[in-house]
Amino acid sequence: MQGKIALEEHFSIEDTLMDSAGFLGEHVWEELKSRLLDIHGKRLAQMDQHGIEITILSLNAPAVQAIADRKRAYDVARKANDFLAEQVRKNPRRFQAFAALPMQDPERATREYERCIKELGFVGALVNGFSQIDDPKSAVYLDLPQYRDFWGVVEKLDYPFYLHPRNPLPHMAQIYEGHPWLLGPTWAFGQETAVHALRLMGSGLFDKYPGLKIVLGHLGEGLPYSIWRVDNRNAWTKAKPKYPAKRKIGEYFQQHFWLTTSGNFRTQTLIDAMLEIGSDRILFSTDWPFENIDHAAIWFDAATISELDRQKIGRLNAKALFKL
Repeated sequence: MQGKIALEEHFSIEDTLMDSAGFLGEHVWEELKSRLLDIHGKRLAQMDQHGIEITILSLNAPAVQAIADRKRAYDVARKANDFLAEQVRKNPRRFQAFAALPMQDPERATREYERCIKELGFVGALVNGFSQIDDPKSAVYLDLPQYRDFWGVVEKLDYPFYLHPRNPLPHMAQIYEGHPWLLGPTWAFGQETAVHALRLMGSGLFDKYPGLKIVLGHLGEGLPYSIWRVDNRNAWTKAKPKYPAKRKIGEYFQQHFWLTTSGNFRTQTLIDAMLEIGSDRILFSTDWPFENIDHAAIWFDAATISELDRQKIGRLNAKALFKL
Protein backbone atom coordinates (compact mmCIF):
# COMPACT_ATOMS: atom_id res chain seq x y z
CA MET A 1 0.00 0.00 0.00
CA GLN A 2 1.29 3.44 -0.95
CA GLY A 3 0.73 6.59 1.08
CA LYS A 4 0.95 5.10 4.56
CA ILE A 5 1.30 7.39 7.58
CA ALA A 6 3.40 6.21 10.54
CA LEU A 7 3.42 7.82 13.97
CA GLU A 8 5.49 5.91 16.50
CA GLU A 9 8.80 6.68 14.88
CA HIS A 10 11.60 7.86 17.13
CA PHE A 11 14.70 10.02 16.87
CA SER A 12 17.24 11.19 19.42
CA ILE A 13 19.34 14.20 20.23
CA GLU A 14 22.75 13.73 21.83
CA ASP A 15 21.37 14.61 25.27
CA THR A 16 18.98 11.61 25.24
CA LEU A 17 20.83 9.15 23.00
CA MET A 18 22.15 6.89 25.76
CA ASP A 19 18.63 6.38 27.11
CA SER A 20 18.20 3.89 24.26
CA ALA A 21 21.50 2.06 24.77
CA GLY A 22 20.15 -0.77 26.91
CA PHE A 23 17.03 -1.77 25.01
CA LEU A 24 18.82 -3.89 22.39
CA GLY A 25 22.02 -5.92 22.48
CA GLU A 26 25.42 -4.24 22.39
CA HIS A 27 26.14 -5.90 19.06
CA VAL A 28 23.52 -3.66 17.35
CA TRP A 29 24.20 -0.44 19.27
CA GLU A 30 26.11 1.22 16.44
CA GLU A 31 23.29 0.47 14.03
CA LEU A 32 20.62 1.63 16.48
CA LYS A 33 22.54 4.80 17.27
CA SER A 34 22.87 5.66 13.60
CA ARG A 35 19.15 5.06 13.08
CA LEU A 36 18.20 7.30 16.04
CA LEU A 37 20.37 10.17 14.91
CA ASP A 38 19.31 9.96 11.25
CA ILE A 39 16.20 11.58 9.83
CA HIS A 40 16.75 12.49 6.18
CA GLY A 41 18.98 9.59 5.12
CA LYS A 42 18.29 5.89 5.68
CA ARG A 43 14.96 6.62 7.39
CA LEU A 44 13.61 8.48 4.38
CA ALA A 45 14.95 5.85 2.00
CA GLN A 46 13.12 3.15 3.96
CA MET A 47 9.94 5.21 3.84
CA ASP A 48 10.22 5.54 0.08
CA GLN A 49 10.89 1.84 -0.37
CA HIS A 50 7.92 0.71 1.72
CA GLY A 51 5.17 3.14 0.81
CA ILE A 52 5.25 5.50 3.81
CA GLU A 53 4.37 9.01 2.75
CA ILE A 54 4.47 10.77 6.14
CA THR A 55 6.22 10.00 9.43
CA ILE A 56 5.34 11.81 12.66
CA LEU A 57 8.58 11.92 14.65
CA SER A 58 8.98 11.72 18.43
CA LEU A 59 11.84 11.77 20.91
CA ASN A 60 13.19 8.47 22.23
CA ALA A 61 12.37 7.10 25.71
CA PRO A 62 12.38 7.71 28.60
CA ALA A 63 14.34 10.89 27.83
CA VAL A 64 12.65 13.95 29.36
CA GLN A 65 10.46 11.89 31.72
CA ALA A 66 13.57 10.44 33.42
CA ILE A 67 15.13 13.82 34.24
CA ALA A 68 14.22 14.50 37.87
CA ASP A 69 15.47 18.09 37.82
CA ARG A 70 12.55 20.22 36.66
CA LYS A 71 14.60 22.96 35.00
CA ARG A 72 16.81 20.54 33.10
CA ALA A 73 13.77 18.52 31.97
CA TYR A 74 12.30 21.70 30.55
CA ASP A 75 15.56 22.70 28.87
CA VAL A 76 16.03 19.28 27.22
CA ALA A 77 12.41 19.17 26.04
CA ARG A 78 12.68 22.62 24.51
CA LYS A 79 16.00 21.75 22.86
CA ALA A 80 14.55 18.54 21.39
CA ASN A 81 11.45 20.34 20.12
CA ASP A 82 13.46 23.12 18.49
CA PHE A 83 15.71 20.56 16.81
CA LEU A 84 12.72 18.55 15.59
CA ALA A 85 10.96 21.64 14.24
CA GLU A 86 14.09 22.47 12.22
CA GLN A 87 14.18 18.94 10.77
CA VAL A 88 10.51 19.06 9.79
CA ARG A 89 11.00 22.40 8.07
CA LYS A 90 13.57 20.73 5.82
CA ASN A 91 10.96 18.32 4.44
CA PRO A 92 7.43 19.09 5.68
CA ARG A 93 5.78 16.93 3.03
CA ARG A 94 7.32 13.81 4.59
CA PHE A 95 7.77 14.64 8.28
CA GLN A 96 5.60 15.98 11.08
CA ALA A 97 6.30 16.22 14.81
CA PHE A 98 5.15 15.30 18.31
CA ALA A 99 6.21 17.51 21.21
CA ALA A 100 8.37 16.24 24.06
CA LEU A 101 7.03 17.69 27.31
CA PRO A 102 8.55 18.34 30.76
CA MET A 103 5.68 16.90 32.79
CA GLN A 104 7.80 17.44 35.92
CA ASP A 105 6.38 20.98 35.85
CA PRO A 106 2.75 21.03 34.64
CA GLU A 107 2.75 24.79 34.03
CA ARG A 108 5.92 24.68 31.92
CA ALA A 109 4.67 21.57 30.13
CA THR A 110 1.48 23.40 29.23
CA ARG A 111 3.34 26.43 27.90
CA GLU A 112 5.72 24.25 25.90
CA TYR A 113 2.83 22.29 24.43
CA GLU A 114 1.10 25.51 23.39
CA ARG A 115 4.33 26.75 21.81
CA CYS A 116 4.83 23.52 19.89
CA ILE A 117 1.29 23.51 18.50
CA LYS A 118 0.78 27.22 17.86
CA GLU A 119 4.29 28.34 16.87
CA LEU A 120 6.12 25.23 15.64
CA GLY A 121 3.19 23.54 13.91
CA PHE A 122 3.39 20.20 15.74
CA VAL A 123 0.46 17.77 15.56
CA GLY A 124 0.33 16.52 19.17
CA ALA A 125 2.58 15.31 21.95
CA LEU A 126 4.24 12.04 22.92
CA VAL A 127 5.08 11.52 26.59
CA ASN A 128 6.97 8.52 27.93
CA GLY A 129 4.73 7.43 30.79
CA PHE A 130 5.32 8.61 34.34
CA SER A 131 7.81 11.33 35.24
CA GLN A 132 10.48 11.38 37.92
CA ILE A 133 10.18 14.66 39.80
CA ASP A 134 12.85 16.01 42.17
CA ASP A 135 13.55 12.52 43.56
CA PRO A 136 14.91 10.00 40.98
CA LYS A 137 12.91 7.29 42.77
CA SER A 138 9.59 9.09 42.27
CA ALA A 139 7.03 8.04 39.66
CA VAL A 140 4.30 10.59 39.02
CA TYR A 141 1.37 9.60 36.79
CA LEU A 142 -0.75 11.80 34.56
CA ASP A 143 -4.12 11.13 36.20
CA LEU A 144 -3.10 13.14 39.28
CA PRO A 145 -4.88 16.43 40.08
CA GLN A 146 -1.92 18.68 39.28
CA TYR A 147 -2.28 17.79 35.59
CA ARG A 148 -5.95 18.69 35.15
CA ASP A 149 -5.31 22.18 33.77
CA PHE A 150 -2.75 20.73 31.36
CA TRP A 151 -5.33 18.26 30.05
CA GLY A 152 -7.76 21.13 29.58
CA VAL A 153 -5.31 22.80 27.22
CA VAL A 154 -4.72 19.52 25.37
CA GLU A 155 -8.48 19.23 24.82
CA LYS A 156 -8.78 22.85 23.71
CA LEU A 157 -5.97 22.58 21.15
CA ASP A 158 -7.60 19.40 19.83
CA TYR A 159 -4.58 17.29 18.93
CA PRO A 160 -3.90 13.73 20.17
CA PHE A 161 -1.69 12.82 23.10
CA TYR A 162 0.46 9.70 22.62
CA LEU A 163 1.06 7.79 25.88
CA HIS A 164 4.29 5.92 25.19
CA PRO A 165 5.89 3.19 27.36
CA ARG A 166 8.83 3.20 29.70
CA ASN A 167 10.13 0.57 32.11
CA PRO A 168 9.11 0.66 35.77
CA LEU A 169 11.80 1.97 38.11
CA PRO A 170 13.97 -0.76 39.68
CA HIS A 171 12.50 -0.37 43.16
CA MET A 172 9.00 -0.76 41.67
CA ALA A 173 9.89 -3.80 39.56
CA GLN A 174 10.47 -6.64 42.01
CA ILE A 175 8.36 -8.98 39.91
CA TYR A 176 11.03 -8.79 37.19
CA GLU A 177 13.97 -9.59 39.48
CA GLY A 178 15.92 -12.51 38.08
CA HIS A 179 14.02 -12.20 34.79
CA PRO A 180 15.40 -9.11 33.05
CA TRP A 181 14.27 -10.49 29.70
CA LEU A 182 10.71 -9.49 30.67
CA LEU A 183 11.59 -5.80 30.77
CA GLY A 184 11.11 -3.46 27.83
CA PRO A 185 8.94 -4.39 24.86
CA THR A 186 8.76 -8.07 25.82
CA TRP A 187 6.32 -7.37 28.65
CA ALA A 188 7.05 -4.51 31.09
CA PHE A 189 6.40 -1.73 28.59
CA GLY A 190 2.91 -3.00 27.89
CA GLN A 191 2.00 -3.69 31.51
CA GLU A 192 3.23 -0.29 32.71
CA THR A 193 1.44 1.63 29.97
CA ALA A 194 -1.81 -0.33 30.23
CA VAL A 195 -2.08 0.43 33.94
CA HIS A 196 -1.30 4.10 33.29
CA ALA A 197 -4.05 4.23 30.65
CA LEU A 198 -6.51 2.55 33.02
CA ARG A 199 -5.68 5.14 35.67
CA LEU A 200 -6.56 7.88 33.19
CA MET A 201 -9.86 6.19 32.35
CA GLY A 202 -10.87 5.56 35.95
CA SER A 203 -9.86 8.96 37.27
CA GLY A 204 -12.77 10.89 35.77
CA LEU A 205 -10.44 12.72 33.37
CA PHE A 206 -12.64 12.04 30.34
CA ASP A 207 -15.78 13.14 32.15
CA LYS A 208 -14.19 16.55 32.73
CA TYR A 209 -12.57 16.75 29.28
CA PRO A 210 -14.72 14.74 26.86
CA GLY A 211 -12.75 15.90 23.83
CA LEU A 212 -9.45 14.27 24.81
CA LYS A 213 -7.84 11.89 22.31
CA ILE A 214 -5.22 9.41 23.55
CA VAL A 215 -3.02 7.18 21.37
CA LEU A 216 -1.49 3.90 22.56
CA GLY A 217 1.06 1.88 20.64
CA HIS A 218 1.59 -1.84 20.12
CA LEU A 219 -2.10 -2.47 19.35
CA GLY A 220 -3.20 -1.18 22.73
CA GLU A 221 -0.66 -2.68 25.17
CA GLY A 222 -2.91 -5.73 25.72
CA LEU A 223 -5.99 -3.70 26.66
CA PRO A 224 -8.29 -4.82 23.80
CA TYR A 225 -7.97 -8.39 25.01
CA SER A 226 -8.63 -7.49 28.67
CA ILE A 227 -10.98 -4.50 28.65
CA TRP A 228 -14.18 -6.56 28.94
CA ARG A 229 -12.90 -8.27 32.07
CA VAL A 230 -11.88 -4.92 33.58
CA ASP A 231 -15.57 -3.94 33.58
CA ASN A 232 -17.15 -7.32 34.25
CA ARG A 233 -15.00 -8.85 37.00
CA ASN A 234 -17.14 -10.92 39.38
CA ALA A 235 -20.25 -9.40 37.82
CA TRP A 236 -22.57 -11.64 39.86
CA THR A 237 -21.73 -9.63 43.00
CA LYS A 238 -23.25 -6.47 41.47
CA ALA A 239 -20.72 -4.25 43.26
CA LYS A 240 -20.35 -0.65 42.13
CA PRO A 241 -16.96 0.34 40.66
CA LYS A 242 -14.59 1.95 43.15
CA TYR A 243 -13.21 4.57 40.77
CA PRO A 244 -14.38 8.20 40.37
CA ALA A 245 -15.25 7.96 36.66
CA LYS A 246 -18.95 7.98 35.79
CA ARG A 247 -19.05 5.27 33.11
CA LYS A 248 -17.65 1.86 32.32
CA ILE A 249 -13.95 1.75 31.53
CA GLY A 250 -14.63 0.09 28.18
CA GLU A 251 -16.71 3.07 27.08
CA TYR A 252 -13.80 5.46 27.66
CA PHE A 253 -11.50 3.05 25.83
CA GLN A 254 -13.77 2.92 22.80
CA GLN A 255 -14.48 6.66 22.69
CA HIS A 256 -11.17 8.30 23.62
CA PHE A 257 -8.39 5.95 22.49
CA TRP A 258 -6.66 5.18 19.20
CA LEU A 259 -4.21 2.29 18.80
CA THR A 260 -1.20 1.89 16.53
CA THR A 261 0.34 -1.24 15.03
CA SER A 262 3.82 -0.21 16.21
CA GLY A 263 5.97 -3.23 17.01
CA ASN A 264 3.01 -5.63 16.91
CA PHE A 265 2.85 -7.09 13.43
CA ARG A 266 0.32 -9.87 14.05
CA THR A 267 -2.88 -10.13 12.04
CA GLN A 268 -4.81 -12.05 14.72
CA THR A 269 -4.01 -9.32 17.25
CA LEU A 270 -4.94 -6.60 14.77
CA ILE A 271 -8.31 -8.23 14.14
CA ASP A 272 -8.96 -8.51 17.89
CA ALA A 273 -8.27 -4.78 18.24
CA MET A 274 -10.56 -4.03 15.29
CA LEU A 275 -13.36 -6.05 16.88
CA GLU A 276 -12.96 -4.27 20.21
CA ILE A 277 -12.36 -0.65 19.22
CA GLY A 278 -13.20 -0.49 15.51
CA SER A 279 -11.03 -0.01 12.43
CA ASP A 280 -11.64 3.75 12.53
CA ARG A 281 -9.44 3.96 15.65
CA ILE A 282 -6.40 1.97 14.53
CA LEU A 283 -3.33 3.54 12.94
CA PHE A 284 -0.36 2.08 11.09
CA SER A 285 3.05 2.53 12.70
CA THR A 286 6.39 0.72 12.78
CA ASP A 287 8.36 1.70 15.95
CA TRP A 288 11.50 2.56 13.98
CA PRO A 289 14.36 2.40 14.83
CA PHE A 290 13.67 -0.33 17.40
CA GLU A 291 11.70 -2.35 14.85
CA ASN A 292 12.23 -2.59 11.09
CA ILE A 293 10.13 -0.59 8.68
CA ASP A 294 10.16 -3.45 6.16
CA HIS A 295 8.81 -5.92 8.76
CA ALA A 296 5.92 -3.58 9.57
CA ALA A 297 5.08 -2.55 6.02
CA ILE A 298 5.34 -5.96 4.35
CA TRP A 299 3.15 -7.52 7.03
CA PHE A 300 0.54 -4.75 6.94
CA ASP A 301 0.31 -4.58 3.16
CA ALA A 302 -0.49 -8.31 3.05
CA ALA A 303 -2.63 -8.62 6.21
CA THR A 304 -5.93 -10.40 5.65
CA ILE A 305 -8.21 -7.41 6.20
CA SER A 306 -10.45 -5.57 3.75
CA GLU A 307 -8.93 -3.01 1.43
CA LEU A 308 -11.17 -0.34 2.95
CA ASP A 309 -9.82 -1.14 6.42
CA ARG A 310 -6.27 -1.18 5.05
CA GLN A 311 -6.74 2.32 3.66
CA LYS A 312 -8.30 3.57 6.90
CA ILE A 313 -5.64 2.05 9.18
CA GLY A 314 -2.76 2.77 6.83
CA ARG A 315 -3.59 6.37 6.00
CA LEU A 316 -7.06 7.85 6.32
CA ASN A 317 -7.52 7.62 10.09
CA ALA A 318 -4.20 9.35 10.81
CA LYS A 319 -4.83 11.98 8.16
CA ALA A 320 -8.10 12.95 9.86
CA LEU A 321 -6.91 12.60 13.46
CA PHE A 322 -3.78 14.72 13.00
CA LYS A 323 -5.32 17.13 10.48
CA LEU A 324 -2.66 16.36 7.88
